[in-house]
Amino acid sequence: MQKRHILARVTVVTLVRSVTQLCGVLALWPLAIQGQTVTADLIFRNGTVYTADDNHPRAQGIAVKAGRIVYVGSNDGLKSYTGAATRTIDLKGATVLPGLTDAHYHLAGVGEREMTLNLEGTTSLADFLAKVKARVATAERGTWVVGTGWIETFWKPQAFPTLGDLDAIAPSNPVFLVRADGHAAAVNSAALRIGGVDAKTPNPFGGEISKDPKTGQLTGMLLDGAIGLVAGKIPPRTPEQAAQAVVLGVQRSLGLGWTEIQDAGGSYQEVELFRRLYREGKIKLRIYKAMHGPGPDADRLIREGAHAPEFDERFTLRTIKVVLDGALGSRGAALLAPYSDAPNTSGFFTAKEAELRPMLQRALGAGIQVETHAIGDRANRTILDLYEEAFKAVAASERKVAEPRWRVEHAQIVNPADIPRFASLHVIPSMQASHAIGDLYFAPKRLGQERLKGAYAWQSFLKLGLPVAGGSDAPVERGEPMIEFYAAVTRKDLKGNSGEGWHPEERVTRAQALKMLTLWPAYAAFEEGRRGSIQTGKLADLTVLSADVMVIPDLDILKTRCLMTVVGGEIVYQAAP
Repeated sequence: MQKRHILARVTVVTLVRSVTQLCGVLALWPLAIQGQTVTADLIFRNGTVYTADDNHPRAQGIAVKAGRIVYVGSNDGLKSYTGAATRTIDLKGATVLPGLTDAHYHLAGVGEREMTLNLEGTTSLADFLAKVKARVATAERGTWVVGTGWIETFWKPQAFPTLGDLDAIAPSNPVFLVRADGHAAAVNSAALRIGGVDAKTPNPFGGEISKDPKTGQLTGMLLDGAIGLVAGKIPPRTPEQAAQAVVLGVQRSLGLGWTEIQDAGGSYQEVELFRRLYREGKIKLRIYKAMHGPGPDADRLIREGAHAPEFDERFTLRTIKVVLDGALGSRGAALLAPYSDAPNTSGFFTAKEAELRPMLQRALGAGIQVETHAIGDRANRTILDLYEEAFKAVAASERKVAEPRWRVEHAQIVNPADIPRFASLHVIPSMQASHAIGDLYFAPKRLGQERLKGAYAWQSFLKLGLPVAGGSDAPVERGEPMIEFYAAVTRKDLKGNSGEGWHPEERVTRAQALKMLTLWPAYAAFEEGRRGSIQTGKLADLTVLSADVMVIPDLDILKTRCLMTVVGGEIVYQAAP
């Protein structure tokens, strides 16, 4: 039977949409219709330009008019677009990529990481405890000490902090410290008392109050659904603090070269905050926003339908985010068989299938995209089953959008038998390369070698013709595009090391990595007709880098920095000379 490949469909859809976009572009410039060139607002020359356009992959210069690209080609060709009012930037050989896009990001979380105790990069349990103790020393007695970003992956031994560890350094302050993956939190006794949690408290659905298997006593770790028992008691951020977190997240993102982030989950309250900040000119970043579901926010989005892009096409709302299981590191990812290093558990679901089924069918009929967090092989198989049920239940003629482009976020551990189902169902794997180079320090222990055959399987998906939308899952990971690019092409840690179970055959080429962070996230957001590559008629979203990441040695990719970020022809970040 002849296979249908999504990547081929990307080309067809891009052609159709490009014609539509071109009509709009030409309408802006009557002279272009008459066969004359336009005078550009902005010109970039002497660049090393990688377009992500297979027909014209390389260029030297770009001309921009009214936020869109009107020319891509040689330096000589720029002369026709130059006028008295044209601003010209000499790139002096700097590398230009299509504006980088993070397909899975938590914008407010990135900003909050900058505002709270940032435990990212702690090298040992002792280092972790020292940083927490220092923060406790500056806090008023009885006030909360909140932090995030820690992960025990590189600690020796790889052990979670305990209740006793935290009680010893914070006897009078409630402590709440979220693991980097966001699916676990370490707390002390003061926090548990405020949350009303003790050894007799039952596990909530989709979560676990961790207990010592021998004594039954609390360990101080809360997983997934249990986190809310304590988190709900922390005083909420003020509106000013919430806005500050978003603005900090935006500033950091633009400085790294991201031109769009696809914000995985949220509420209408957050949407209204974003809209206010856009109106105030405080957000220049493009945001593709999802609502958490099932629940009232998802129901509202289904009722209202997908929103047209707002604020000069910088804000789009059309997606529901579902979280189906937990994380591998905290053993919350739902597996088909028990964990190799904890045979008493195989993880758990954090959403109920009975609630998902009707929501999925209503979303499909209303033209709402769905993206589902699924890490374990059981979670991935289950969501594919549920998607398939919805596709069969709602005929194409009953759908507002013929091509739904539903996604699976992470798709980290997939049974090899289920990988082809992504292609047959036309489901997009939205994956984060940095997870592989971090998780694989503990993944062999959690899974055993056999299950790693379907882990972080980027190339296996690509060989089926699937576009892999790349991202970082920041603040779970650091959220830096050069780390994601490096991880995708090397499948090695940040020191260049690999090991058993790392499956180097799943790494990607640099051309594929470029599309993972540009064209394919655009496709996953229905945007490939207007962004994702450097082509005439598309939005002038560009990322300028200090080195040519398509040819430099692997480890030098990590040293590469963003020189300039351009969104819609506007320079929104420029590095100091």
